[in-house]
Amino acid sequence: MYANLYIILSIWSPAALFVLRVVLGAIFVAHGWPKIKNIRQTQINFSSMGFRPGAVWGTLITLLEFVGGLAVILGILTQPLAILFAVEMLVATLWKIKQGKGFVDGYEFDLLLLAAALVLITLGSGAAYSLGALLS
Repeated sequence: MYANLYIILSIWSPAALFVLRVVLGAIFVAHGWPKIKNIRQTQINFSSMGFRPGAVWGTLITLLEFVGGLAVILGILTQPLAILFAVEMLVATLWKIKQGKGFVDGYEFDLLLLAAALVLITLGSGAAYSLGALLS
């Protein structure tokens, strides 16, 4: 019985990977957009959080989130970008723990994004609905 269920559900694996890729990319785009709109304030914020030079780290993270998020949605360079997303979310998680934040209302969302990035690192963009797959 479980074998049949597994076969039926595995048919949807490409679609599930597509959904994960698009949602993860959209979340990063949504978080990158405000940073792009006020890049100078983003740089100041990164510096005040201890990520110096703030101009460098603020700009890099802004570009990673916005441009990288768009690329992941399209399925372009998914695995290298997912590695960068995972590193970003690992640093964000550790920074929040260092700040004394708890799991709930603290770093749980960062861990979820880290886990999603790890899935894309290992599985890539998938064959379904991926511009990267079409180009290769």
